[in-house]
Amino acid sequence: MAASRLSLRYIRRFTTTTTGDSATTVVESSKISASKAKRILRKQHDPDKALEIYSNVSNHSASPVSSRYAQELTVRRLSKCNRFSDIEALIESHKDDPRIKEEPFYSTLIRSYGRASMLDHAIKAFEEMGRHETPRTAVSFNALLTACLNSRKFEKVPQLFDEMPHRYSTIVLDRVSYGILIKSYCDAGSPEKAIEIMREMEGKRNMEVTTIAFTTILGSLYKNGKVKLAESLWNEMVKKGCEIDSAAYNVRLMNVQKEGPERVWELIEEMSVKGLKPDTISYNYLMTAYCEKGMLDEAKKVFEGLKKNRCAPNAATFRTLVFHLCDSGLYEQGYAIFKKSVGMNKIPDFNTLQHLAVGLVRNKKVNDAKGLIRTVKKKFPPSFLNAWKKLEEELGLDTKTDASSTPA
Repeated sequence: MAASRLSLRYIRRFTTTTTGDSATTVVESSKISASKAKRILRKQHDPDKALEIYSNVSNHSASPVSSRYAQELTVRRLSKCNRFSDIEALIESHKDDPRIKEEPFYSTLIRSYGRASMLDHAIKAFEEMGRHETPRTAVSFNALLTACLNSRKFEKVPQLFDEMPHRYSTIVLDRVSYGILIKSYCDAGSPEKAIEIMREMEGKRNMEVTTIAFTTILGSLYKNGKVKLAESLWNEMVKKGCEIDSAAYNVRLMNVQKEGPERVWELIEEMSVKGLKPDTISYNYLMTAYCEKGMLDEAKKVFEGLKKNRCAPNAATFRTLVFHLCDSGLYEQGYAIFKKSVGMNKIPDFNTLQHLAVGLVRNKKVNDAKGLIRTVKKKFPPSFLNAWKKLEEELGLDTKTDASSTPA
C-alpha cells in the first residue's frame, strides 16, 4: 500500500495543471525533457525512482517518441516488481490528457499495458476508445497486436486479426498488421504458417512483404532446424531484389556460428563486400563462435576490436565473454570484463554473474566477489535483491575476507 500511495503521488504531480490560485503548486526545479528522462530511465531500475523521473518530464508533447519510450521504460520497471496496480494507475491517469482523442497518443497506452503483460487491460482500453471519441484505425489495432506479442499471448494475434476488423469497419489491415501476424506465428514456433501469411500478402494489391517480415520468418526457420527451407527463402529474397540489410545477415550468422568462426568470418566479409556494415550483433556471433571452439584469445581480440569497428559492446557481448572465461576457469579475467560492463552500464544477467561470484570465492578472491555483489545490488531491480542476498549467504560473503583481493 505504501508503494501505491508513493506512486500515486508521483502520478498526481504530472497530471496536475497549474491554473491560478486554486491549483496545486508543483515544484518545477527538477523538470527535465522527455529525451533526457529516457536516457536516465535506461540506467534506473528502482521503480519509485523511475516514477519520479517520469513525473519530472516538463513537456511530454514536445517529443512524443521519447515520451513514449520513457513511459514504457517506467512501466517495465514497475512490472519487474509486480506493481501492476501502480501501472494501471499510471496509464489510466493519462486518459485525462486532452491528447486522449489523438489515436497515436492513445496507442501508447495500449502498448504500455502490453509491456506489463496486462493484455486484458490493453484489450479493454482498445474497446473503450469510442468513449473518448478517439479514432480507431490500423494504428491502434497494430498497437493492440503488439501488446499481444509483448504479453507472449501469441495465439491471441490471429484471433484478434480475424475478429476486430469485422467488428470495427474503420480498421483496414496494412502491411504492419500482417507483419505482426507473421511474427506471432514465428514466435509460437510455426514458421510454415507464417510463410502462408506471407504468400497471402503477395497476392494482395499494394501489400508489399517487407524485409523485416522475411527476416522474421528466416530466423524462425533456422531456430526450428529448418535450414534448407530457410536457405530457399534467402535465395528467394535475393532473387526478388529484397533490400537485404545487416539484420537479415545477422540471422544467417546466428545459424552458421555453430559451424565455426571461419564460416562466420566469410559471411561478415560478404556483408562488407555488399556495402553492409557488420554491427555489434554480427561481432557477437563471431566472438561466440571463437568461445565455443575454446579460442578465447581470439574472442578477446574481437571484443577489443569493437571500438575500431565503430561498434559498442552490449549486455550480450559481456555476458558471452564473462560466461566462457568463467567456464574455462579464468575468473579474474572474467571479473575484469565484468568491471568494464559496469562502466558501460551493460551488466550481464544474474546467472552469468552468479557463476563468476562462485568462481571468485573458490579461487580465494572473496573481496572481488563481495565487490561484484555490492555493485550489482545497486544496479539490478529490487526484485532481484533476494536472489543476491541468498547467494551472499550461500557463499558466506557476510563473514569472509581476503586481504589479497581488490574491491570493484
